[in-house]
Amino acid sequence: MVSKNKDGAGPSDDGQSDNLQPARKERSPGFKLAIAVLIGALLMIPLLTVYALVYDRQSQSETARAAVAQGWGDEQYIAGPVIVIPYDKETVETYTENDVQKSRTVTVRSSLYLSSDSNAINANIKHELRTKSIYDSVVYVADIKGKAAFSLPDDLARYGVDPADLKLNEAEIRFPIADPRGLLAGNSLKVNGEALALKPGKGLALTENAGFFAFLDWSSGDALKLDYTLEMRGNGRLTLVPRGGRTQFDIASSWPHPNFAGDFLPNSRDIKEDGFSASYVIDNLALGQSIVQLQDSQPEKQTEYSLFGDNRGSAKLVNSPIISLIEPVNLYSQVERSVKYGFLFIGFTFLTFLLFDIIAGARVAAAEYLLTGAALILFFVLLLALAEVIGFLAAYLLAAGAMIGLVSAYSGAVLGSRRRALFIGAMLSGLYAVLFVLLNLEAFSLLAGALLLFIALATVMYVTRNVDWSGIGRKKTA
Repeated sequence: MVSKNKDGAGPSDDGQSDNLQPARKERSPGFKLAIAVLIGALLMIPLLTVYALVYDRQSQSETARAAVAQGWGDEQYIAGPVIVIPYDKETVETYTENDVQKSRTVTVRSSLYLSSDSNAINANIKHELRTKSIYDSVVYVADIKGKAAFSLPDDLARYGVDPADLKLNEAEIRFPIADPRGLLAGNSLKVNGEALALKPGKGLALTENAGFFAFLDWSSGDALKLDYTLEMRGNGRLTLVPRGGRTQFDIASSWPHPNFAGDFLPNSRDIKEDGFSASYVIDNLALGQSIVQLQDSQPEKQTEYSLFGDNRGSAKLVNSPIISLIEPVNLYSQVERSVKYGFLFIGFTFLTFLLFDIIAGARVAAAEYLLTGAALILFFVLLLALAEVIGFLAAYLLAAGAMIGLVSAYSGAVLGSRRRALFIGAMLSGLYAVLFVLLNLEAFSLLAGALLLFIALATVMYVTRNVDWSGIGRKKTA
């Protein structure tokens, strides 16, 4: 029996002459190119399946983090305090009686929502890492101390409110909290040095009336100085909802990887290996919101959509700075980006096989293209599985090393030469190194990738300049 001679020349290993076997019909270079392209296109299907797998694992990690947050505390808002003052207002009501339209004067109980003239908030955030299965979630405990100043405006009549109608002795100081389950024991409120008892409920529409409040007898109408302390647990991010004349927000945390988002960025910030600090100063004119409001309006929100981002499909409040305690490297985002470059690995490897085939005479069968492509796609599955356990960098090195060894060893058999196998291994090593650089370049990844493709195309065009794609072998030169 005649063994396969990859170089296409010389006797077989069993000493029989190749002429005793029917000659294998030689395919044109164009046909071989078409076969390689077709198999590469078919391999895009499992590559897309890997992409969907990354999304599925991302969803499972979000579910695990949500399970941690359920027992700890969700994303938190810091808003207020706001003083709510009831008042009676006479209005004319029209009604029909015995088919006759009549009118009458009725007294309606309404509420005036008064924000602070100034509000200074100091927040110290201590982070913790909670683990569920193989997923880590960043949670925090926020120790918040604030000072707010209130005064009755002199121009209430411009808002259609008679100061004499205000029930100042029935006022309430409200603190809206996104998730009251996260409130701990260290909460207090003092008004002009006098401690007030805190009661649950009665937040604002901002938090769907979740929060706590205190009764206030403001019969004197004098200026108020509030000192308050909040201690709350939260998960993921903390949102400041500024209200009033001037809001100053100073925050410090032991977490070294913050993300500053929202509609206001810090006036100053300092990020170090042992934590960060930031400071905001937000003026009332920047908010476009009056200190006095006659109704508790629903907050304006925008929906954030990001396939593999930090806050996929969540809503953020408009005119609110956001501080997120994010993971330094989102491994799912990194793996997802690497899968997008999967066609490059398949394309470069197939192209190298094709050049060895049509120029060096090493025949490569369709099944060998298919198995090599499957191995290259398996790299991304290994990368995802290992990254969830040992981290992205270690997983990348381990998965890349395994694939380089596997494909290089197989290429030695396919191409019939150890030297060619070493060339394939060197090429793959270069590709994995370039991919790692592209994943970390971010802003310049497109430029680097475009230059790489240009160099590759120019090299292929030069090497194949004398190939007769429609015939057999090379063009005849004069």
